[in-house]
Amino acid sequence: MSAQAEEARFFRLSGPVSSTITAFNREGYITWANLATNGTILVQTASSLASSNWVAYVQVPVTNPTTVHWLVDPHPPAGMVLIPAGIFAMGDTFGDNGTADAPLHTNNVSAFYMDKYEVTRTLWDDVAAWATSHGYTFQYGALGKASTHPVQTVTWYDAVLWCNARSEREGRTPAYYTSSQLTNVYRSGQTNLQNDWVKWNTGYRLPTEAEWEKAARGGPGGHRFPWTDTDNITHSRANYVSATNYPYDTSPTRGYHPAFNNNVAPYTSPVGSFTPNGFGVYDLAGNVWEWCWDWYAPYVSGSSTDPRGPTNGIYRVNRGGSWVSFASESRAANHFYFNPTGRGNHIGFRSVLPPG
Repeated sequence: MSAQAEEARFFRLSGPVSSTITAFNREGYITWANLATNGTILVQTASSLASSNWVAYVQVPVTNPTTVHWLVDPHPPAGMVLIPAGIFAMGDTFGDNGTADAPLHTNNVSAFYMDKYEVTRTLWDDVAAWATSHGYTFQYGALGKASTHPVQTVTWYDAVLWCNARSEREGRTPAYYTSSQLTNVYRSGQTNLQNDWVKWNTGYRLPTEAEWEKAARGGPGGHRFPWTDTDNITHSRANYVSATNYPYDTSPTRGYHPAFNNNVAPYTSPVGSFTPNGFGVYDLAGNVWEWCWDWYAPYVSGSSTDPRGPTNGIYRVNRGGSWVSFASESRAANHFYFNPTGRGNHIGFRSVLPPG
């Protein structure tokens, strides 16, 4: 079945029992009938029916004989793509980083929209200008090498404030508040927000770590990077520091990315300079680290639904590596952290938005 979207896309089902697609409408919902429930169906995608390159798109828990699932949105919010609901195995399947990115654990994540690109200097400036004239105070603000480059040198707190300002600027209900009463909008200061101080179903916000990794994997699980045709990395795929330390770093050029090293740091690249992943998201490996919502803590085993991380901590999670990071830090599973007050020309972010 196909849906009208940015490009032709076909879907099929793969599962432990016989299933039949009965409908696929123009809003991107697929309906199928299956003989058994309490299992998992793998939805696969390809760009052509003649292709033999069907790859995983999302794994869907099946609880009813007839299942309706939202796969794509032909008309997402501007600059965003839909990450469909489903389950995935989070963590390192290769043992690349010892126990730091282990154990593997399963998360069932609801659908959400994610920015296609890291927040650019232009977008930051537009929202920040509105914010400072509407009661917002940023501790430091942010920098960016050029208008189309990712914003950087931004703290976790200022990124969260910016997300709230972006919501209010568009007439949306903000996500972040100063207490569990959810009455006073977070507009200034460096407050250690808690999980229950968030309206999770409204407004722009930082992705949870589980949302970020699900989006980074582009559908298929078990791969080292956001692409699926190889588990190696080169400068043709990401803006990072290439070195011989890692066998999966097979770039013919070494050191900083030669296309962006102009001897004027930072050596960031314009957003969207490389091929997007299977969900249509760009720059999930390299360029700038991306703030996530969660407090950092070692993983625990077991399955979760829409996990939001620990209730407290010292550091906040960062994902994706940067222009000054090695290949190991650009892996989809790399579980890293910074102090939320941290500012560096290698730290940026992107935002997410709940459906509806």
